[in-house]
Amino acid sequence: MNLQETIIQLNELKLRGMSSSFEAMTSLPVQNRPSLEVAISKMVDAEVQDRRDRKTAMYLKISKLRYTALLEDVICGTDRNFTKDDLAAIADCAFIRRHGNLLIQGKCGCGKSFLACALGRQACMLGYRTLYLNMNSFVEKVALSKLDGSYLKMITNLEKYDLLIWDDFGLQPMDDKTRLAMLQILEERYERKSVIIASQLPIAKWYDYIGDPTLADAIMDRLVANASKIELKGDSMRQKLKK
Repeated sequence: MNLQETIIQLNELKLRGMSSSFEAMTSLPVQNRPSLEVAISKMVDAEVQDRRDRKTAMYLKISKLRYTALLEDVICGTDRNFTKDDLAAIADCAFIRRHGNLLIQGKCGCGKSFLACALGRQACMLGYRTLYLNMNSFVEKVALSKLDGSYLKMITNLEKYDLLIWDDFGLQPMDDKTRLAMLQILEERYERKSVIIASQLPIAKWYDYIGDPTLADAIMDRLVANASKIELKGDSMRQKLKK
């Protein structure tokens, strides 16, 4: 078997990382090629990295993040009540490993969604399945799933994500169907998976927004019990960028 046939077979076996590494090594002059042990090690390392990269790309695609946001682009400062140390404390996504929640509150345009998406992207990079949900679209999704009989399938699908991001929490009125769906989702995720919620409403007003006292108690208990809170301050970042 010649070298090209080996490369073709590695690709057919979907060992693309190994194939690329093997091809790179065989393109070197014979005297510069690594030993058998080193060559195998390099090929295995290349395959592992290639699979990680493809997994990350898939997670980013299915996450449906609103912004292509990076943690290094998040603006920090004492005027925003969010310093670089605060960012560093959550950048490793340890709250996901602890099955904790993150509640982000601030005025319109202060960067809540950007921060949530940056953390979502970081979660994908670290191997956590992530899904972004705008609250408006979530309300519609619940209503439609009730109509077409896919409600249980939707709930089951959401369970597989390590991190759910609910954005614009508080903008869309919450009806009974949405309240019950949110409670069911949070109940399934409690101490098992994580949630990020971004909202213009102060956290103290979330209870009133949810509406039904019994369901509000249950929802807030599961949200806040193991949550870290971030209150972003300062002027609208959109207005600053325009200037």
